[in-house]
Amino acid sequence: MKNAVNCPELILASKSPRRRYLLEKAGLEFTVIPSKVNENSVILSAPDSYVKSLAEAKARNISIRYPDSWIIGADTIVFIDNTILGKPASRDEARAMLKSLSAKTHQVHTGYCICRKATDHLISDCVTTDVRFKTLSEKEIEWYINSGEPFDKAGAYAIQGIGTFLVKGINGSYTNVVGLPICEVLEYLIKEGVVDLAEKASKHHAGLSI
Repeated sequence: MKNAVNCPELILASKSPRRRYLLEKAGLEFTVIPSKVNENSVILSAPDSYVKSLAEAKARNISIRYPDSWIIGADTIVFIDNTILGKPASRDEARAMLKSLSAKTHQVHTGYCICRKATDHLISDCVTTDVRFKTLSEKEIEWYINSGEPFDKAGAYAIQGIGTFLVKGINGSYTNVVGLPICEVLEYLIKEGVVDLAEKASKHHAGLSI
Protein backbone atom coordinates (compact mmCIF):
# COMPACT_ATOMS: atom_id res chain seq x y z
CA MET A 1 0.00 0.00 0.00
CA LYS A 2 1.09 3.58 -0.63
CA ASN A 3 0.80 6.60 1.61
CA ALA A 4 0.27 8.91 -1.32
CA VAL A 5 0.83 9.04 -5.04
CA ASN A 6 4.55 9.02 -5.90
CA CYS A 7 5.48 8.44 -2.25
CA PRO A 8 7.46 5.39 -1.10
CA GLU A 9 5.77 2.44 0.53
CA LEU A 10 5.55 2.50 4.31
CA ILE A 11 6.18 -0.67 6.31
CA LEU A 12 5.58 -1.31 10.01
CA ALA A 13 8.21 -3.81 11.15
CA SER A 14 6.10 -5.01 14.05
CA LYS A 15 3.29 -7.48 14.64
CA SER A 16 1.95 -5.38 17.53
CA PRO A 17 -1.79 -4.80 17.05
CA ARG A 18 -1.47 -1.68 19.21
CA ARG A 19 1.10 -0.03 16.91
CA ARG A 20 -0.94 -1.02 13.90
CA TYR A 21 -4.04 0.53 15.48
CA LEU A 22 -2.24 3.80 16.25
CA LEU A 23 -0.96 4.20 12.70
CA GLU A 24 -4.37 3.37 11.25
CA LYS A 25 -6.06 5.92 13.52
CA ALA A 26 -3.52 8.48 12.27
CA GLY A 27 -4.83 7.84 8.76
CA LEU A 28 -1.72 6.16 7.37
CA GLU A 29 -1.64 3.44 4.76
CA PHE A 30 1.06 0.83 5.34
CA THR A 31 2.04 -2.81 5.16
CA VAL A 32 2.82 -4.89 8.24
CA ILE A 33 5.96 -7.04 7.92
CA PRO A 34 7.22 -8.10 11.37
CA SER A 35 10.98 -8.22 11.80
CA LYS A 36 12.67 -11.47 12.75
CA VAL A 37 15.31 -9.93 15.01
CA ASN A 38 16.35 -12.00 17.99
CA GLU A 39 15.85 -9.47 20.78
CA ASN A 40 18.23 -11.40 23.02
CA SER A 41 21.02 -10.55 20.59
CA VAL A 42 20.78 -6.86 21.50
CA ILE A 43 23.08 -5.95 24.37
CA LEU A 44 21.23 -4.79 27.48
CA SER A 45 22.12 -1.19 28.33
CA ALA A 46 20.46 1.95 29.71
CA PRO A 47 16.70 1.84 28.98
CA ASP A 48 16.66 4.60 26.34
CA SER A 49 19.71 3.24 24.52
CA TYR A 50 18.38 -0.31 24.71
CA VAL A 51 14.99 0.41 23.11
CA LYS A 52 16.62 2.57 20.43
CA SER A 53 19.00 -0.28 19.58
CA LEU A 54 16.11 -2.75 19.39
CA ALA A 55 14.06 -0.40 17.18
CA GLU A 56 17.01 0.14 14.84
CA ALA A 57 17.69 -3.59 14.62
CA LYS A 58 14.08 -4.28 13.70
CA ALA A 59 13.91 -1.52 11.08
CA ARG A 60 17.25 -2.49 9.50
CA ASN A 61 16.18 -6.13 9.37
CA ILE A 62 13.26 -5.27 7.10
CA SER A 63 15.09 -2.55 5.14
CA ILE A 64 17.55 -5.13 3.81
CA ARG A 65 14.68 -6.82 1.98
CA TYR A 66 12.86 -3.61 1.08
CA PRO A 67 15.54 -0.94 0.51
CA ASP A 68 13.19 1.44 -1.34
CA SER A 69 10.55 1.40 1.39
CA TRP A 70 10.24 3.51 4.51
CA ILE A 71 10.41 1.26 7.55
CA ILE A 72 9.14 1.92 11.07
CA GLY A 73 10.67 -0.17 13.86
CA ALA A 74 9.80 0.19 17.54
CA ASP A 75 10.22 -1.36 20.94
CA THR A 76 8.64 -0.54 24.30
CA ILE A 77 9.76 -1.34 27.84
CA VAL A 78 8.58 -0.50 31.34
CA PHE A 79 11.27 0.63 33.78
CA ILE A 80 10.99 0.81 37.57
CA ASP A 81 13.46 0.58 40.44
CA ASN A 82 16.36 0.15 37.97
CA THR A 83 14.64 -2.90 36.50
CA ILE A 84 13.35 -3.44 32.96
CA LEU A 85 9.95 -5.13 32.85
CA GLY A 86 9.27 -6.98 29.63
CA LYS A 87 6.31 -9.21 28.81
CA PRO A 88 5.33 -11.63 31.58
CA ALA A 89 5.83 -15.28 30.71
CA SER A 90 3.53 -16.58 33.45
CA ARG A 91 0.82 -15.59 35.93
CA ASP A 92 3.46 -15.40 38.65
CA GLU A 93 5.56 -12.96 36.61
CA ALA A 94 2.52 -10.84 35.80
CA ARG A 95 1.56 -10.77 39.48
CA ALA A 96 5.07 -9.75 40.55
CA MET A 97 5.19 -6.98 37.93
CA LEU A 98 1.84 -5.52 38.94
CA LYS A 99 2.79 -5.59 42.61
CA SER A 100 6.03 -3.76 41.84
CA LEU A 101 4.11 -1.05 39.94
CA SER A 102 1.38 -0.58 42.55
CA ALA A 103 1.25 2.92 44.13
CA LYS A 104 4.41 3.99 42.28
CA THR A 105 5.49 6.02 39.27
CA HIS A 106 7.34 4.15 36.54
CA GLN A 107 8.72 5.07 33.12
CA VAL A 108 7.61 3.74 29.76
CA HIS A 109 10.37 4.00 27.16
CA THR A 110 9.59 3.51 23.48
CA GLY A 111 12.42 3.51 21.01
CA TYR A 112 11.50 4.13 17.39
CA CYS A 113 13.46 4.04 14.17
CA ILE A 114 12.42 5.22 10.71
CA CYS A 115 14.71 4.37 7.83
CA ARG A 116 15.00 4.01 4.06
CA LYS A 117 18.08 2.08 3.05
CA ALA A 118 18.14 3.18 -0.61
CA THR A 119 18.66 6.82 0.36
CA ASP A 120 20.56 6.26 3.63
CA HIS A 121 17.80 7.86 5.66
CA LEU A 122 17.72 6.81 9.30
CA ILE A 123 16.47 8.44 12.45
CA SER A 124 16.09 6.81 15.84
CA ASP A 125 15.07 8.22 19.17
CA CYS A 126 13.44 7.33 22.47
CA VAL A 127 10.36 8.90 24.05
CA THR A 128 9.74 8.49 27.78
CA THR A 129 6.46 8.84 29.68
CA ASP A 130 5.95 8.79 33.45
CA VAL A 131 3.00 6.63 34.51
CA ARG A 132 1.59 6.66 38.05
CA PHE A 133 -0.34 3.62 39.31
CA LYS A 134 -3.05 3.48 41.92
CA THR A 135 -2.61 1.24 44.96
CA LEU A 136 -3.66 -2.20 43.79
CA SER A 137 -5.34 -4.72 46.08
CA GLU A 138 -4.61 -8.42 45.70
CA LYS A 139 -8.18 -8.95 44.46
CA GLU A 140 -7.72 -6.30 41.77
CA ILE A 141 -4.44 -7.87 40.65
CA GLU A 142 -5.94 -11.36 40.46
CA TRP A 143 -9.02 -10.08 38.61
CA TYR A 144 -6.84 -8.29 36.08
CA ILE A 145 -4.62 -11.32 35.55
CA ASN A 146 -7.73 -13.46 35.03
CA SER A 147 -8.82 -11.07 32.26
CA GLY A 148 -5.84 -12.31 30.26
CA GLU A 149 -4.83 -8.79 29.26
CA PRO A 150 -1.46 -8.60 31.08
CA PHE A 151 0.14 -11.17 28.81
CA ASP A 152 2.05 -10.03 25.73
CA LYS A 153 2.23 -6.53 27.27
CA ALA A 154 5.39 -4.87 28.58
CA GLY A 155 4.95 -4.37 32.32
CA ALA A 156 1.91 -6.67 32.34
CA TYR A 157 -0.69 -4.00 31.55
CA ALA A 158 -2.41 -2.21 28.68
CA ILE A 159 -3.28 1.42 29.32
CA GLN A 160 -5.64 1.44 26.33
CA GLY A 161 -7.57 -1.59 27.57
CA ILE A 162 -8.98 -2.82 30.87
CA GLY A 163 -5.70 -1.72 32.42
CA THR A 164 -6.80 1.89 32.19
CA PHE A 165 -8.23 1.50 35.70
CA LEU A 166 -4.73 0.91 37.07
CA VAL A 167 -3.45 4.34 36.05
CA LYS A 168 -3.81 7.41 38.28
CA GLY A 169 -2.09 9.72 35.83
CA ILE A 170 0.60 10.15 33.20
CA ASN A 171 3.14 12.82 32.35
CA GLY A 172 4.07 12.73 28.69
CA SER A 173 2.85 11.02 25.52
CA TYR A 174 -0.14 8.71 25.89
CA THR A 175 0.47 6.96 22.55
CA ASN A 176 4.01 6.28 23.70
CA VAL A 177 2.60 4.17 26.54
CA VAL A 178 0.37 2.34 24.07
CA GLY A 179 3.42 1.46 22.00
CA LEU A 180 4.39 4.19 19.52
CA PRO A 181 4.92 7.97 19.93
CA ILE A 182 2.67 9.00 17.04
CA CYS A 183 3.44 12.73 17.28
CA GLU A 184 7.18 12.23 16.74
CA VAL A 185 6.74 9.54 14.08
CA LEU A 186 4.32 11.65 12.04
CA GLU A 187 6.48 14.75 12.32
CA TYR A 188 9.38 12.93 10.67
CA LEU A 189 7.22 11.28 7.98
CA ILE A 190 5.70 14.65 7.08
CA LYS A 191 9.13 16.31 7.05
CA GLU A 192 10.46 13.70 4.63
CA GLY A 193 7.38 13.88 2.39
CA VAL A 194 6.31 10.30 3.12
CA VAL A 195 2.99 11.67 4.32
CA ASP A 196 1.47 14.29 2.01
CA LEU A 197 -0.81 16.53 4.08
CA ALA A 198 -2.22 18.29 1.01
CA GLU A 199 -3.31 15.00 -0.50
CA LYS A 200 -4.73 13.76 2.80
CA ALA A 201 -6.73 16.99 3.07
CA SER A 202 -8.11 16.64 -0.46
CA LYS A 203 -9.14 13.04 0.25
CA HIS A 204 -10.85 14.18 3.44
CA HIS A 205 -12.84 16.90 1.63
CA ALA A 206 -13.72 14.47 -1.13
CA GLY A 207 -15.08 12.09 1.47
CA LEU A 208 -17.20 14.82 3.02
CA SER A 209 -18.74 15.70 -0.34
CA ILE A 210 -19.94 12.17 -1.01
